[in-house]
Amino acid sequence: MKVENKNLPEIENQKFNFDNGIKFITKLLTNNWRPLLLLAIGVYIPLQIFELMATKLWQYEAGFPFDVPILMAIHQTVNSQLDIFAVTLAKIGSPKTLVPVLLVLNLVLVFSKRWRLSAYVLTAGLGSATINHAAKVFFHRVRPHLWESTYHKTSFAFPSGHAMASFTFAAILIVLAWHTRWRLLAFIFGAAFVPGVAWTRLYLAVHFPSDILAGWLVALAWVVGVYAIIRPHKNQTNLTSEEVQV
Repeated sequence: MKVENKNLPEIENQKFNFDNGIKFITKLLTNNWRPLLLLAIGVYIPLQIFELMATKLWQYEAGFPFDVPILMAIHQTVNSQLDIFAVTLAKIGSPKTLVPVLLVLNLVLVFSKRWRLSAYVLTAGLGSATINHAAKVFFHRVRPHLWESTYHKTSFAFPSGHAMASFTFAAILIVLAWHTRWRLLAFIFGAAFVPGVAWTRLYLAVHFPSDILAGWLVALAWVVGVYAIIRPHKNQTNLTSEEVQV
């Protein structure tokens, strides 16, 4: 005698919904693998590395084994000409210089009605400076004092504000130039400017190398995360009426 399973329609319906769900997730991941990969490489991995660095720094205040040897090696190159160059470049790469420059760029974008790019520049630039200040206060890492220097800083060291500001500035320029003929020039500028500013912090002995690395990691995660949310190149000339209402 055949027994009818009254729950069979419900089971089949659940299986149908499950199969549709799997297909939807698969399609979603397939269609969005590029932004997901960008988030993994540009946000998740940098933040994981920064977390490991911060944890070790929190546990062992002495820092990292590579910090002092690198500083000592750079100190061997000190001379009066490099002193002037390092101080000048440090002033150019300072947040006090780069943030006002970004605000001027933002005004240009506002007058051009390029709202998404404007939102990206403002959020990435000011957000990076805010995060850096908060992180320095939280970690309270003192600056190097390995030898006497006429160039002193009294604020905290970790992560480096110059490293974050220069990296954020270079990233913003690349985003602004992405769909223009200036894209390669922006890349070249960033490739020279970011390491150059980092070198000044080590040459002037106001940061450990780990401060620089941490600043780059946080800046990378921030600019990529903001990019993924704002999507500055989508409808960059004008926002739609629906987006304005939202």
